[in-house]
Amino acid sequence: MSKTATDATAPPNFPQMMGHPRPLWMLFMTEFWERFAFYGMRWALALYIVAQFYGGDSAGEAPASKLYGAYLALVYAAALFGGYVADRIIGYQRSILLGAVVMAAGLFLIVLPSQDMLKIGLATIVAGNGLFKPNISTMVGQLYPQGDGRRDSGFTLFYMGINAGALVAPVLTGWLAEHMFGGSPQMPAYKAVFIASGIGMLVSLVWFWFGRAQLQGIGRPQEGSGSMQKVLYVALGVLAAIPLIYLLLAIDANQLQWLLSALFVALCVLILREGFREGTVPRDKAVAMLIIFVFNVLFWMFFEQAGSSFNFLAQNIVNRDFGGWIFPVGWFQSVNSLAIITLAPVIAWIWVKMGRANPSIPRKFGLGIMFNGFAFLLLMFALSSLVSDAGKIPFWTLFMVYVIQSVGELCLSPIGLSMVTKLAPVRLVGFGMGGWFLSTAIGNNLSGIFAGHVSGEGGMTTASALSGYTFGFWVLLGAGALLFLVAPLIQKLMHGVK
Repeated sequence: MSKTATDATAPPNFPQMMGHPRPLWMLFMTEFWERFAFYGMRWALALYIVAQFYGGDSAGEAPASKLYGAYLALVYAAALFGGYVADRIIGYQRSILLGAVVMAAGLFLIVLPSQDMLKIGLATIVAGNGLFKPNISTMVGQLYPQGDGRRDSGFTLFYMGINAGALVAPVLTGWLAEHMFGGSPQMPAYKAVFIASGIGMLVSLVWFWFGRAQLQGIGRPQEGSGSMQKVLYVALGVLAAIPLIYLLLAIDANQLQWLLSALFVALCVLILREGFREGTVPRDKAVAMLIIFVFNVLFWMFFEQAGSSFNFLAQNIVNRDFGGWIFPVGWFQSVNSLAIITLAPVIAWIWVKMGRANPSIPRKFGLGIMFNGFAFLLLMFALSSLVSDAGKIPFWTLFMVYVIQSVGELCLSPIGLSMVTKLAPVRLVGFGMGGWFLSTAIGNNLSGIFAGHVSGEGGMTTASALSGYTFGFWVLLGAGALLFLVAPLIQKLMHGVK
């Protein structure tokens, strides 16, 4: 019988490459190109909306931020349904292939300069990403036997693949926007960004198509349950979902927040019911996982200012002039990825070096939240004490904000992916991974709402930025401290999971 994500048996005896199963590197490169596509257009989205549909008027910042947050939220919320489809209907491999086709189509659709077509394209990307994103992460976990100490480091390496794509994408697509189709630093040609991102998604599709044989059945549906007829039904379901996602993008962000919260409650009920069915230990692990999900919401609410309010901060308030050469706004998006790639081996080495003193998973999450807060503390200092006569803050301050946030991300995000594969009920691992992304979705939608408040009705000012980022610091500091206090209780519920 072929392997599925729900099999409790050991994975095949894979050939090893650099100390890890060889298929890890195929999944690494598949994710690299998918993330190239995702981050290649992400940095430009809010800026494009203001430039294309508001004539560059700063009054467009708040609605652009809210649409950006809603789009990111739905991207991650769709992972909940994609995990279920892979778990129960067509398997992981076919979900990834179908998702890649749909995402590429969406990226090419948003090239057309129409608000309706933008939302249709974004809705299409959301539908495809839901099938792709949770399932490739889950397959990474399936490459390792239960209890294999390499699993965390494998996820960290996989996370570096994500960030390698995210590093290259803004630099390349930003350059193309300024040099292709008549673009310039003052008025980038954003369609070059979307075309390049669509091509990157096609590369990801081809890479996985030819590399999936290495998986030796991991991610394939059970025999007799994965006919191509089911794939066709799922494809039709995706097409039917696109208009619904379009409508969700069109509603108010606060209404979307209520819907996402209801989905999260339903998810908690389903996972807890499965945990109770399996016994005391699975129940406790499920409870621990869901508590961590709540803190995950707060982390991403403030971390995801990168594509919205931080972009407008960079454009309007940060001094980007280096002797006549203006540092492109989009290039700030690569700082996070550069920091991740540089610091990931260092952080991984620190965890190993600490040995028995290695912080528990809840305390690593607490550290991640507090480092996120320290980044906002730096912005508070810059906006209150370092503003020049021209109303600008130094370049290095925003640069270091991304670096500090990256340290927090390394404490939290790669550990979170691994945590789900260890704590989720055995029959709902893909669903649990979808739950991780749903909690991220809620944080992303809140990030757009928060960014809208930071910009206000007339666009971002030094005063509005200082007020908003001060609020962010205190929320993150309080949440991180609380998580440190309750960490022993959560660790007890995890029953020895490290």
